[in-house]
Amino acid sequence: PATAEMLKGFPTLDTGIRRELVTPTGAAILTTLAAGAGAMPAMRVTAVGYGAGTMELDTPNVLRLFVGEAAVIPPAETIVQVETTIDDMSPQLYEPLLERLLAGGALDAWLTPVIMKRSRPGIVLTALCEPGRVTELSRVLFEESSTIGVRWTAYQRARLDREMVRLDTMYGPVAFKVSRLGGRVVTVTPEFEEVRRIARDRGVAVREVLEQARIEGRRLLGGTP
Repeated sequence: PATAEMLKGFPTLDTGIRRELVTPTGAAILTTLAAGAGAMPAMRVTAVGYGAGTMELDTPNVLRLFVGEAAVIPPAETIVQVETTIDDMSPQLYEPLLERLLAGGALDAWLTPVIMKRSRPGIVLTALCEPGRVTELSRVLFEESSTIGVRWTAYQRARLDREMVRLDTMYGPVAFKVSRLGGRVVTVTPEFEEVRRIARDRGVAVREVLEQARIEGRRLLGGTP
């Protein structure tokens, strides 16, 4: 009775074994230290412990305990991939088309060369957007391209927390994109347009400025360049 009273509010299971499987002391430890009960969460295991009882049961009378750190999983969000396939449009029209897609709410847009039926070279134009932007982007594709059909698919995606910061480097202030996972810095990436401008103004190689900026960004913030 004492054990049952202490386990109020915690999920329990009848295993069919008519023996004492949880003592009052064990129930007190579990209900006092545990914030809740449920399936084993995603975690990085740091230690494993085992205990065994002396009572003879039909199943192994053992207990296994995992100790670990909770795995940080970025929250998922729904995005839509809008696509169309084109094989009869002037290449000059793709640049303004991509610009208008991005201005119309596309999160990203790109072109992929493909070989179509009758061995015709073609382009798959892909744009990512929030669900509420599908109609607008489809309209842009119909107006700005030669396509007569558009398809889309919803996907789940997870992404790192991101922010833009300015850091002082040997070349002066540079904007960096900093990505974090659970508060921990994962990547520090200098903005390429600023790197190119600095290289042009100083008359040095873009690669040299980029590599130095990555090194200094990692030194200042940590993470992987």
